[in-house]
Amino acid sequence: MVRLAEVRDSFDRICHEKNRDGQVELMAVSKLHTYESIMECYDQGQRLFGENHVQEIAAKFPPREERPDGMFLAIIGHLQKNKVRKVIPLVDRIDSVDSVELLLLIEKELARVARCMPILFELNSSNEEQKSGFSSPEELMKGVDALELCPHVTLSGIMTVGPLGNDEERNRSAFRFTRSVFENVRKRIPSCNILSMGMSGDYRTAIEEGSTLVRIGTAIFGERNYNA
Repeated sequence: MVRLAEVRDSFDRICHEKNRDGQVELMAVSKLHTYESIMECYDQGQRLFGENHVQEIAAKFPPREERPDGMFLAIIGHLQKNKVRKVIPLVDRIDSVDSVELLLLIEKELARVARCMPILFELNSSNEEQKSGFSSPEELMKGVDALELCPHVTLSGIMTVGPLGNDEERNRSAFRFTRSVFENVRKRIPSCNILSMGMSGDYRTAIEEGSTLVRIGTAIFGERNYNA
């Protein structure tokens, strides 16, 4: 049984405490969980979902045109360049664009199928080698510059993953850093309004630091079985 109602109560309470009512979206991240669990959340009013892997999206979700009304699906995990063509028909947004090269490949494929799509740029805010993302604000701004070559792409926001170890002060520092990059991007692109920060273990800190979208998986769906 999913724990969406419990998480939603906690999420709403934190937003209210921080005077952020109505300013933060909750994304349900269903990695390694069943479509039945996803539909349980949908039936309770959840509409925004995130998945990590192209293969899992293709195997688990029905085609976009057959999904329930209002269901919005984003890929939030590292997107390999050889999977761009496969993912375009499967998702509504790509939240993990981490290089100019990947951006240009997405644009090429969108142009081929005559489709437009929103994206987020992913920033490696903790400078950890294990993580994807633009390695610095300067590299990310090169991506912003490259948008001039991408008429089929709309930059809707910035995403980051907190540092490994779930240390609150390190998380807070990374989130503040990401917000500063986000604010600089907004000076160039005012319509860029999504700041995706925070997961099950650190979403309170992320909301305090200005996140407009938190990605919650384990707290809603339970622990993942990586050996299944």
